[in-house]
Amino acid sequence: MKKLLNVLLVFFLFVVVGCKKETETLNVGTLNDYYPLAVGKTFLYRLDSTVLGSFGSSLAVKSFHAKDSVESTFTDNQGRISYRIFRFIRDTAGLKTWQSAATFVATPTRQNVEFIDNNFRFLKLHAPVTEGNTWKGHSYIDTKSLNTTVGYLDEWQYEYKDLGQPFKVLNRIYDNTVTVFQQDETTPSGPFDRNNYQQRNLGTEVYAKGVGMIYKEFLHWTWQTTPPPAKYEDGSYGIRLSLMSYK
Repeated sequence: MKKLLNVLLVFFLFVVVGCKKETETLNVGTLNDYYPLAVGKTFLYRLDSTVLGSFGSSLAVKSFHAKDSVESTFTDNQGRISYRIFRFIRDTAGLKTWQSAATFVATPTRQNVEFIDNNFRFLKLHAPVTEGNTWKGHSYIDTKSLNTTVGYLDEWQYEYKDLGQPFKVLNRIYDNTVTVFQQDETTPSGPFDRNNYQQRNLGTEVYAKGVGMIYKEFLHWTWQTTPPPAKYEDGSYGIRLSLMSYK
């Protein structure tokens, strides 16, 4: 009887360990899975831009279509292959021609996906792609010096959430995605009061397996009451990107 119990115990442990290994394997993705890059790829987004209203008294949202095109590759100063991405925008009705809006550089490595936007280097993704993995997404950005204009980006800790879960963007559901949580902070906390100082920082991005970035939301604003009149500080802005199509 004792021998039989020992055999059953060994079998039980084998099954548990096997299931654990299978689960861990299913919940691991590569950077290329969620951010596949190739020259010629094009992504069409709806872009909702939050901008300052008249004299900083309010925030307004203006909408566009944004087209990101992977235009070419080059070798950076560290000998790494980098991708040059052009962004064009136009009105949502499509009545006007595309206008050049920005140039980005993406550099995928085995450990990170580095992304240069407006001369700031972000670590968009970090290996391994596992639930709960965290990293400092702004390690290469000066957030501490007296001359910095982006102190609000200091110490943001990115984290993978909802790995392998579906995510709906506009009218389409992407079955296998990962959310990169970046920040969600209001200082001081509580509802907005025009009589008191407050700052809001929000950042999140969603990547679909085999596609790339399908959703992005970023918002930063500071409501300043001194000196009067109270207003949103210069540099307050936001952006929401929702993928419409890709090829």
